[in-house]
Amino acid sequence: MAGISDFISSQVASAAGKVNIPANLKEKVLGGMSDSIFGSLTQTVTQPGGVDQLKELLTGKIDAAKSPVTDLAGNLFKNNTLKNLDLGGLETKLGALIPGIMGKLGGILKDQDGDGDVDFQDLILTLKGSNGGGLLETAKSILGGLFKK
Repeated sequence: MAGISDFISSQVASAAGKVNIPANLKEKVLGGMSDSIFGSLTQTVTQPGGVDQLKELLTGKIDAAKSPVTDLAGNLFKNNTLKNLDLGGLETKLGALIPGIMGKLGGILKDQDGDGDVDFQDLILTLKGSNGGGLLETAKSILGGLFKK
């Protein structure tokens, strides 16, 4: 499995392919959406109860459309990307893609270390994927600080 950032990018590209985004803005829109989703994950984990919110979302225990992580991703996308671009009616269509993309994250967090439960170690292994990288280091830094590990 590739890292979660690669997974997010592929889901964003797939979902956004259904919307006619102007060619000159497509890279900004796709990058902004991916960054917003990734940002919602990393910001959530630093909040009280955030690890539990991520576990609920990533294990599929909560409908992505009802998750505060999804709400945060939508707000980040709106405030950091869409407000800087002149997309007119496309803004609503693009914002509506976020819950579907976040829903694709449901079920990716599983017992990866074979200990019979989904825990902190499984979250790290999911974030790492097969190639590791920046997301893993970010997650270790944020989560390690929270758990003093």
